[in-house]
Amino acid sequence: MKNLNRRSFLKSSFLGAAGASLPGSLSRRVLGANGDIRLAVVGFNGRGQSHIDGFRKLPGVRVVALCDVDREVLERGAEKFRKRDEQIQTFVDVRKLLESRDIDAVSIATPNHWHSLIGIWACQAGKDVYVEKPVSHNVWEGRQLVRAARQHNRIVQAGTQSRSNAGLREAFEWVRAGHLGKIKVARGLCYKPRPSIGKVDGPQEIPSSVDYDLWCGPAPKTPLMRKRLHYDWHWVWPTGNGDLGNQGIHEMDIARWALGKKELSPRIMSVGGRLGYVDDGETPNTLFVVHDYGDALLIFEVRGLPAKPGQKEMDKYRGQSIGNVIECEDGYLAHTTAYDKDGKVIKTFKGGEDHFANFIRAVRSRNRSDLNADILEGHLSSALCHTGNISYRLGQKSDPNEIREKIQGNKAALETFERMSEHLAVNGVDLTKTKATLGHFLQMDGTAERFLDNHEANQMLSRQYRKPFIVPESV
Repeated sequence: MKNLNRRSFLKSSFLGAAGASLPGSLSRRVLGANGDIRLAVVGFNGRGQSHIDGFRKLPGVRVVALCDVDREVLERGAEKFRKRDEQIQTFVDVRKLLESRDIDAVSIATPNHWHSLIGIWACQAGKDVYVEKPVSHNVWEGRQLVRAARQHNRIVQAGTQSRSNAGLREAFEWVRAGHLGKIKVARGLCYKPRPSIGKVDGPQEIPSSVDYDLWCGPAPKTPLMRKRLHYDWHWVWPTGNGDLGNQGIHEMDIARWALGKKELSPRIMSVGGRLGYVDDGETPNTLFVVHDYGDALLIFEVRGLPAKPGQKEMDKYRGQSIGNVIECEDGYLAHTTAYDKDGKVIKTFKGGEDHFANFIRAVRSRNRSDLNADILEGHLSSALCHTGNISYRLGQKSDPNEIREKIQGNKAALETFERMSEHLAVNGVDLTKTKATLGHFLQMDGTAERFLDNHEANQMLSRQYRKPFIVPESV
């Protein structure tokens, strides 16, 4: 390694060939308590703009670089900086950005399929990382990002900002202390309107401003078979994870946090489908996943159709459309308000912290215990989304009575299915005619993060990566 120059070393690292640690001389400056932190934002056609705004307002933080594979997006972002007389570097290729010695930390808000690989590369380049949720596109690469963070002693924060909600933290400590009795079900809800993305009859033109090879990155470089390149990537498997891994990861993380679980669930099943319309989307717009931890259940529900056809309003469960309900023996917690069995308010918890500021504080302290959402927490919650999706993708369309028979031993799952069926019926979906998918019942070694006796499911824990955008075996 002594015979490699810096550029050659980084190139070998980024192509996934070696993944070894950077020499100490390449770790750049040591950040002092008073030194400015120089930050780059990668991907800002959506959530990334909030990253720019959030980090810019923090004392001692300078956003010094932007990266996006869409040159129109990149130029619009850079122009805002120029109008403020703020210096900004621009990059189309993130690999070029990561070679810069003038960047201390990287904030990642690209499509999901890029999250882990950029995070790993950034750790290898000696940079700290803030990575949006989900932190991975599949289970294996998320674990590799955790390993890279530990191997290179990097501060890596997951973008699950509810972890910085002090009210939630206090509420969960109060519940786990037994004030509502034993937790029976930690429920996450993502009832969010998701209309059809339409249907095309052939490949669509790629916007001329987009470097499509870089946009695809680790995913297959296939013709665009949907109307919009941007955002609707959420609803196809090569790049997205459906709403379970989009909005839903926030509530999945909160539910696991409430249970205090530090590993993946040993038993997983799901029921759902893309129901109510036919379009180019692949991921379910209606789904529930059951993670059975033995002593408690984590149940997650996704609904993309409205409470009634033609309305914007969504269904609610105990007052929540997007949120969590922690169901206990003697009452329940809905977001940060505790109720008794009769629905009477017992206690409300308040408080919060800026999630971006929390990341910067940990970057300065060099202590990952200062993070509210260390990458390990982000990985575990993201992985619960992925294993739920694997169950669904391995399932088969089934008659509703078949589904009831299969889940009749699980009272909470059966109740969830009946509510889902009623919701679909209101929206004109008859499950006896348009069948839902009964996901595969999976068993997992939650510590090893491998399924038991299911080769097909284990293959779906990772993916075939497209050269040279390969997540390295050795990080």
